[in-house]
Amino acid sequence: MATIGVFDGVHRGHQELIARAVTLARQKDLPSVVLTFDPHPSEVVRPGSHPAQLTTLRRKAELVEQLGVDVFCVLPFTPELSKVAPDEFVHEILVERLHVAAVVVGENFTFGARAAGTVDLLTTLGQRFGFSTEGAKLVTAEPGEITFSSTYIRACIDAGDVRAAATALGRPHRLEGIVVRGDGRGHELGFPTANLSTPRFAAVPADGVYACEFTLLNGHNRPALTAATSVGTNPTFSGRERRVEAFVLDVDEDFYGQRVAVDFVERLRSMEKFASSGALVEQMHLDVARTRELLG
Repeated sequence: MATIGVFDGVHRGHQELIARAVTLARQKDLPSVVLTFDPHPSEVVRPGSHPAQLTTLRRKAELVEQLGVDVFCVLPFTPELSKVAPDEFVHEILVERLHVAAVVVGENFTFGARAAGTVDLLTTLGQRFGFSTEGAKLVTAEPGEITFSSTYIRACIDAGDVRAAATALGRPHRLEGIVVRGDGRGHELGFPTANLSTPRFAAVPADGVYACEFTLLNGHNRPALTAATSVGTNPTFSGRERRVEAFVLDVDEDFYGQRVAVDFVERLRSMEKFASSGALVEQMHLDVARTRELLG
């Protein structure tokens, strides 16, 4: 029993689709399989067009596992695969390799060279090769409202609307990365920050200050910490490099070298250029107080 897609973000629409596949698999006493692709197909078909990435492959696997999936299968998306005709894709991948008995996909699912394959074609091919096909309806917040999609969520994050992104994702948007050395200015101001080195295509929210949850990964079992996180170039000090800097509340600890996750819960304000470092520090105290108020 398989479901197929890029599943970037594993958002609420993906979750319903995957849950349906898991349910059907259990009813038929079959293993449930999520088949996804890496890298993103658009980067292979149109180099340089890779969309902002909502979830790393590792995070995607974690989220899929939480939904009860038995097998997470990653198919390398190569130039050769991009040229495989829809009927060949079904025969070689779904039938010969996965031996599917049933497939669940979104009603707008396409596959094969030039995305020529549709749900109707998949249904027809399934009848030929002996598997059933179900095209699930897309998920919206309310009937008639915007459809939850990775594209919509990317637009929310790009605009800094992390609350809307969280509604569509079913959880706050997360950035993962390694904490690297910064210029030490935050420490001088009394707000030492953990500077995140994020993956190349990571969907970084719009410049601004956010209330976040900060989690240590790599086997740490500590609860999430609270952080006021700045995204931007630090215009008060004429910065040029765009950075993600998290000030973790109530913790005196150097996170250098740690792999961490930052979950964006609420946008506090836009990025501003202050007349002095003193004015910046005054605002940072307000940001921290607001973060504490929101997240406790």
